[in-house]
Amino acid sequence: MLRPAITSSDLWLSCIMLVCTWLLCNAQRESGTPAIQLRLVGEKLKKHEGRVEVLYNGEWGTVCDDDFSIYAAQVVCRELGFVDAESWSPSAKYGRGQGRIWLDNVDCNGRENSLAACRSNGFGVSDCKHSEDVGVVCSPQRIPGFKFIRTQGNSDKGLPVSVEDVRIRATYSHRKRVPITEGFLEVKDGGKWKQICNVDWTEMNSRVICGMYGFPADKRFNNKPYKLLAKKRKKNFWGFSVNCTGNEADLSDCKLGREIQLKGNSTCERGMPVVVSCVPGRTFAPSLSTGYRKAYRVEQPLVRLKGGAMIGEGRVEVLRNGEWGTVCEDNWNIRAATVVCRELGFGSAKEALTGASMGQGIGPVHMNEVECSGFEKSLTECHFNGDSVGCSHEEDVAVKCNVPAMGFQNRVRLSGGRNPYEGRVEVLTDRNGSLVWGTVCSESWGTMEAMVVCRQLGLGFASHAFQETWYWQSDSSADHIVMSGVRCSGTELTLDQCLHHGKHIQCPKGGGRFAAGVACTLTAPDLVLNAQEVEHTAYLEDRPMYALQCAQEEKCLSSSADKADQNSYRRLLRFSSQIHNNGQTDFRPRAGHQSWTWHECHRHFHSMEVFTHYDLMNVNGTKVAEGHKASFCLEDTRCKEGIEKKYECANFGAQGITVGCSDTYRHDIDCQWIDITDVPPGDYILQVVINPNYEVAESDYTNNIMKCRSRYDGNRVWMYNCQIGGSRSSETEETYPGLLTNQLSHR
Repeated sequence: MLRPAITSSDLWLSCIMLVCTWLLCNAQRESGTPAIQLRLVGEKLKKHEGRVEVLYNGEWGTVCDDDFSIYAAQVVCRELGFVDAESWSPSAKYGRGQGRIWLDNVDCNGRENSLAACRSNGFGVSDCKHSEDVGVVCSPQRIPGFKFIRTQGNSDKGLPVSVEDVRIRATYSHRKRVPITEGFLEVKDGGKWKQICNVDWTEMNSRVICGMYGFPADKRFNNKPYKLLAKKRKKNFWGFSVNCTGNEADLSDCKLGREIQLKGNSTCERGMPVVVSCVPGRTFAPSLSTGYRKAYRVEQPLVRLKGGAMIGEGRVEVLRNGEWGTVCEDNWNIRAATVVCRELGFGSAKEALTGASMGQGIGPVHMNEVECSGFEKSLTECHFNGDSVGCSHEEDVAVKCNVPAMGFQNRVRLSGGRNPYEGRVEVLTDRNGSLVWGTVCSESWGTMEAMVVCRQLGLGFASHAFQETWYWQSDSSADHIVMSGVRCSGTELTLDQCLHHGKHIQCPKGGGRFAAGVACTLTAPDLVLNAQEVEHTAYLEDRPMYALQCAQEEKCLSSSADKADQNSYRRLLRFSSQIHNNGQTDFRPRAGHQSWTWHECHRHFHSMEVFTHYDLMNVNGTKVAEGHKASFCLEDTRCKEGIEKKYECANFGAQGITVGCSDTYRHDIDCQWIDITDVPPGDYILQVVINPNYEVAESDYTNNIMKCRSRYDGNRVWMYNCQIGGSRSSETEETYPGLLTNQLSHR
C-alpha cells in the first residue's frame, strides 16, 4: 500500500499546530498555578538546606510538614535550581518561621515544576503551628543552564540570590598566579556568564565572594586597569544587583537587590563590571607579606581544627586556661562555623557539622550555645555558655571551610589501582623543559608520606602505604623514578614540600615494581590513652626472676636481667593502659592473620609486634630505664552503651578496636610495666606512645603520646600531672620534651 507523500507545507502546518498547542498548555498551566518564589532560611548547617519559605501575594510564609514527602522536597530543590533533594525534616528543625503558614497537606508526585502546582489545602488554609515548619536538604549540584526568573514584581521582599555558578575571572596577566585572588566577578545564569554592575556594589558583597573562594578577607585594588579593560570588552550584565550584610557564608544567602534595566552596552552607564580582590590566608599566601596576618595568630592560636581528612576541615577545638577543649553542638550554625574558618585563614564555611562528625575530642567541653554575629575576629569573641552540663564529646562540632583553588591535585595522580582511591603514586615534574609524569622511589616510603599524597589529592587519609606496586598495571611511559628520599612530617600540603633528594635521584631498589603506592580512605581511627588510668593505677612490685621467664623471653626486662640470679628480684613500675578509639572507623592491624605472631607464654597471637613504647626519662628527656616495645593482642575490652564488641583475642579471633570501644591492658598482666631495678631515686617522666611507628594510619597522631611526672624515693612511686600530647597550650607543654609533636620514632 502506497503512503501519500508528505509535503513541506504539511510539515510547516504540523509545527505551527505543535507550537500553538504547547503555548496554549503552558499558558493554561501558568494561569492555573499561582506565582510563588521559594527560599531556604533558618539555622543552617550548609548553604543548600534550610526551612522552606514561600513568597505569595507579596508576603513570606512557611510550609507545614503534614503529608510532606521526598517528592515535595525534590520539587522545592529543583525550583531553587538544585539538581535533586537529599532529605527533608519535619518539626521546625531549622527554627520556627514567622507570619503565615501558606501551605499545608502538600502532596507532590515529584514531577511538578513548582510547589504551587502540587495538591494542597490551598494557600493560607492550615491548622498547623510554626513548630511544624518543614525544611529540606538539597544536593549541592546546580542544574546546568538554570535561569533565575522573578515571578513577582516587587524586588525588595528578601528573595535570595539564585544563580548557577559564580567565578572570579582574572585578567590575562594574573591568570598564572596561584591562587587567583583578583578579577572581574561573573555569575552564570541561564547557562551564560554575566557581569554585575558595580553601582550598588559594597565591600560587604566582596567579603562574601572572597569567603566563597577560600579567602578570609577582601582588600582594596587599583581600579584604573580594570576600567580600561571594561571599555574594550563586550558587556553582558546580569539583571539584578546584590545586597549582602557581610556575614553570609555564600552568595546564595544574600538578598536580591533592585532590578537593572538591560540596555546592551549602555547598561550600567554610571559604573562598570564588579571587580573583587581578596587576601589569601597565611597557609596559601605566595609570601608571608601578602598573607592575612590578623586571621592567623602566629604566636599561639586560640582555635584549631583536628581530625579532618582534608585541608580546611576538622573538629573545632578552643584553648581556654591553657587547656584545649571542644565545642558543644547546641545552636551551632554556619555563621559560627564561618567565624572559625576565617580566623584560621580560610574562607567562609561550606558546612557546619555536629554529632562528632570528625571524631570525638578529649578534655573539657569549653563552649556551648555559641552565638556569633559573623564579624568576630575569633570564635572566642562570640557569645556562649561556659556551662556545658549535659554536653558530651558525642556532640562535638566540626567545620568544612572553603579553601582556595591551588591546583595541588593536578601535580600528582594514582595509576593502576582497582578504584580511584588507590594506585601507584605518579608526580608531574619538569624534565629538560617539559612536564613529564614519573614515579616515586619506595625506599623509606611510609604512612606519613602516603598521608600527604591522599590529602593533596583530596582523598582523605592514607589507609596503606605500599613499597611494591608491581601488581598494578600502570602507564609504562611513567615508570622512571623522578623523586626519591621522600620524608614527610605529615603536615605538608603537597608531596614536593616534603624533604627529598631534589634533582639527584638515589634509589638503589630502582623503579618499576618498587615504585611507591598508596590506598586512601575518607575515615580513620584515632587512638587516645586514658591518662587518668595510668596515674591512678601506677605502683611498684618486686618480683623474683624465676616468675619472669615469659617476660624475659619477650624482652620486657632491662638487659641487666640477663645476668641476674634466678632467685633475685626485679623492681617493676606497673600501670594499666586503657586505649580508646575516638575516631570514625575501627583500628585494625595492618598485617593479616597469616602474619601474626604466636606467643606461647601468653597463649595468644600478637597482631602488631610494636604497638606501644614504654619509657622512663629524666626531666631533660634522656632515657634512664630501658623501655620496651610492647606487642599487644588488640580487642574490645569495654564499649560505650549501644555499641557491640567486634574483636576478641580468644580462639584466633579478629583483632582491632571498634569505634567507641577501648582495649585495656591491666597492670597485673605480664609486660605491663617498666623495669626500674637499676634506676636511682629521683624525679622522672613516664612516657607511653601508642602506634609509635605510624604503622596504622590515624586521623591524629599528636594525641598518641602521654607523659606523666613521676617521683621515686627508692621505696614508693608517685604519678602526677599526666597529659596527652596536644592537650595543653604550647607554654604548658614546653615542660615536657616532645609532647607537642609525636616526633619519636625514626623510620
